[in-house]
Amino acid sequence: MGDFFIVFSIIEDTGYLPRLAMLIDRLFKKIGLSGRAVIPMVLGFGCVTMATMVTRTLETKRERIIASMLLALAIPCSAQLGVILGVLSFSSKALFIWAIVVFLELILIGFLASKVMSGEKPNFFVEMPPLRLPKISNVAIKTYSRMQWYFLEVLPLFVIASVVIWIGRLIGLFDIAVRLLAYPSQWIGLPAEAGVMFLFGFFRRDFGAAGLFDMYNAGMLTGVNIVVAAITLTLFMPCIAQFMMTVKERGLKTAFAMAAFIFPGAFVVGFVVNYLLNYFGVVL
Repeated sequence: MGDFFIVFSIIEDTGYLPRLAMLIDRLFKKIGLSGRAVIPMVLGFGCVTMATMVTRTLETKRERIIASMLLALAIPCSAQLGVILGVLSFSSKALFIWAIVVFLELILIGFLASKVMSGEKPNFFVEMPPLRLPKISNVAIKTYSRMQWYFLEVLPLFVIASVVIWIGRLIGLFDIAVRLLAYPSQWIGLPAEAGVMFLFGFFRRDFGAAGLFDMYNAGMLTGVNIVVAAITLTLFMPCIAQFMMTVKERGLKTAFAMAAFIFPGAFVVGFVVNYLLNYFGVVL
């Protein structure tokens, strides 16, 4: 996260972010957002939990809800993204299928949400600063303040998630959840053991990606299985810390409504992708 904040601070200090916001504003308007939402979306590739917190800077309630849902739905954090890119590096075709499915899911759900949700549509006006070379002092101050913010706001949620994992394993609740998740895992063509990956992926997103990597190393997954698992895991609810942040920012009712849509939706997309790849005889 420190490395990510350094790079983000450099980009910000050059004055490029407002230009990026202007460039992407037209596309974002199609999914109910304005160019201003580019900041939480980019931050989501570092930590989705922190990016969800940053959505509070968006102007309208409608825009904040859509941004929070899209972050939870289709933006992989740095920990998950690194492992998935590594696992899919065996085939450029596999990487392309994963990227295009996740991108289309982001655009489709955002477009549908913008049509279904009522509320004020976003407007976007921004003063364009000059492009300049970043100053080391500015980058250092911004990185330090964001790391401090991260440790105070987000890290406690990961500690709570770790405690929940420990308690769940201690009392045997996780064993029941794994057996239940084995059914949708097999439904999308994965072995029953993949239930562990999805369960731990919810409590710690990097744990889920690591589980995918372990199954890949153990030879338990075919090329098609790996792509389907990577897509489903990416579209799965990011982690319990992000869910708790969504509860904090958007409210309990909205957070549970998002989870009720995202959890089964990820397996539906995984099922469709698995069916199409096998139907057309795609070999990876």
